[in-house]
Amino acid sequence: MNFNISKNISKMFLCGGLLLGSGCSNFLDEAAPSNLTPESFYTIPDHAEAAIAAVYADTRFVGGGAEIFSSNWQLLEAPTGTSTTETAQNSDLNNLYSLTYDGNTVHVINWWNGAYRVISQANLVLEKVPSITPMNDAQKKRILGEARFLRAWAYFYAVRLWGDVPIVTKPQTVTSEDFSPPRSSQEAVYKLIVEDLLAAEAAGFAWMDVSGRISQAAVKSQLARVYLTMAGQPLNKGAGHYKLAADKAGEVITYANSNPGMINLFPTYFDVHRENLKNRTEHIFMLQYNVLVAGNPMGNMLPNFKPVTFAGPGGTGSTVPTSAFYNSYETGDLRAKNQEGYFYTSYFTNGSGAPFQLGAPYIFKHFNMTSAGSFGVPGTRNNNLNVPLIRYAEVLLMYAEAQNEASGPNMAAYDAFKRIRDRAKLVTPAFGTYNQSTFREAVWKERWHELCYEGITWFDMVRLRKVFNEGTKGFDNFVGHINRSTNQALQTKHLLFPLGIQEMNNNPNLKPQNPGY
Repeated sequence: MNFNISKNISKMFLCGGLLLGSGCSNFLDEAAPSNLTPESFYTIPDHAEAAIAAVYADTRFVGGGAEIFSSNWQLLEAPTGTSTTETAQNSDLNNLYSLTYDGNTVHVINWWNGAYRVISQANLVLEKVPSITPMNDAQKKRILGEARFLRAWAYFYAVRLWGDVPIVTKPQTVTSEDFSPPRSSQEAVYKLIVEDLLAAEAAGFAWMDVSGRISQAAVKSQLARVYLTMAGQPLNKGAGHYKLAADKAGEVITYANSNPGMINLFPTYFDVHRENLKNRTEHIFMLQYNVLVAGNPMGNMLPNFKPVTFAGPGGTGSTVPTSAFYNSYETGDLRAKNQEGYFYTSYFTNGSGAPFQLGAPYIFKHFNMTSAGSFGVPGTRNNNLNVPLIRYAEVLLMYAEAQNEASGPNMAAYDAFKRIRDRAKLVTPAFGTYNQSTFREAVWKERWHELCYEGITWFDMVRLRKVFNEGTKGFDNFVGHINRSTNQALQTKHLLFPLGIQEMNNNPNLKPQNPGY
């Protein structure tokens, strides 16, 4: 296992603290950073704040680089078949698109290392912070709750990507008895995830937090996600867990209905990627970005060498929508309308000049008009846009799906589903026209079209064992579905990713490799 226990604690504090608003003067007065150890560091409340800031900072591995013209987040997009590349200069990314990736693929390696780095940092917080005295009880409870949430967040990615994975809940050193832990069952991993999230739910978080720290809405929404996943493949927990998912999503919806100024759908799709609306309203949980520490990492969605930003011709185009997926939206769906929804087919020269046609649709959902520029308004050149991880739109769709699976469609599930379509300016058939089966696929389709390019679609494919067919507008079985991006068929082995070869060499207890690799 690759555990970075205490390396660069002071640097990680700075990087996390700048984004989360932690003060650093007292911390820097305490000891020379080069002399810090886990034993000497965790002695005052500021150290606890620094430590949790380091965990938050490590979550940004999702946006880290994966060699030329590629980013780690593309692991979750390329295999879905909803995107393609205009450059094809990164062989590992090409292998993700063609479904020929293996244990040497850099994206696979980076996700494993990134997830377990978050886990190891969270374990340090959970081990060391309880003994800090004196420390305000509410502050300590909040920090421990954040650590539990972030550990669960990382394990939730790991178990869905690789299946059985090692469970590590204590800080590790080379002398630890379980320094080379074996893989634990998915059942056991999900048990830990739920325990962590329930502990976080009891930590006393505010319902929303505009600083970007964990909120009660984030915890409940993540629990709904976990229960929804457990209800489906591969655990097949069924109706009971669908009800748990519906109940948790329902708690968020109930709060939102009573507090629409706090949690709601944005009125326009512009607002989804408006820089000054980070961590607000629809954005329940996000990866935090600021160019002082780290700028937005979604630049590989920009068109290849077309002048859509202040920088002029640039962009890699290594994640662009397939024409088949773009054309699968219903006629009149605002989400597919140029610059008004999640795509754009024209923009302004160098971000703010004369309009020009792009010649194809590109992803607008992560495009920062504030930094890039808009017509007649030069950009700031600082891309501080966050990356959304949980939006209220997903909560509504989780509720609609889970309620339908638990006991069939009801009016509350229909209303949640209809709100998504209403914003898209679509006419929704009357409630009475749906049965459980037709409502199921209607909700799935909205998930594909509403939540695309947010690292969600791949996990829907795996838990449902179904994939949206852009041609028939129906759903194919996962195994055998042809990805339109490369005309390659999904196989059983693709339900899990391979373990990294080097990681298996470092820890033989991880063997055997996942089937098919």
